[in-house]
Amino acid sequence: MDAFDANVLIYAAIGDRRGDRVAGMLAHPDSLERSVGSTLLIPEVMSHPIRRNDLVERDALEGLLGRIQLRAVDIETAELGAALRAKYGLHTADAIHLATAVLWGAECFHTNNTKDFGQHIDEIEIVFP
Repeated sequence: MDAFDANVLIYAAIGDRRGDRVAGMLAHPDSLERSVGSTLLIPEVMSHPIRRNDLVERDALEGLLGRIQLRAVDIETAELGAALRAKYGLHTADAIHLATAVLWGAECFHTNNTKDFGQHIDEIEIVFP
């Protein structure tokens, strides 16, 4: 199973080459069974196109989000997120995305955030598409 950070989804939606791999993964017919993310992805990726009234980007992002099992942030996720935030110095949203990936059994976490994620994360494989 694969998990995703907001930035790779945005790149995939806007056709940026940094999102090509993720776009291909989510185009696969069984991506919904193989992909997981936090519901926190919704405000992270949708706020900008909503603010700009960019219907094309909004539709593309909604399509990508529809190919991912979005999991609610429950107590267990929040507690692991707090622990990961403390351990790695992550921003809250990044810690929740990572906690969701770990708790739901993802093998890889896809992100372009090389500043906050890297080899020092030992709970899951970090992939920079």
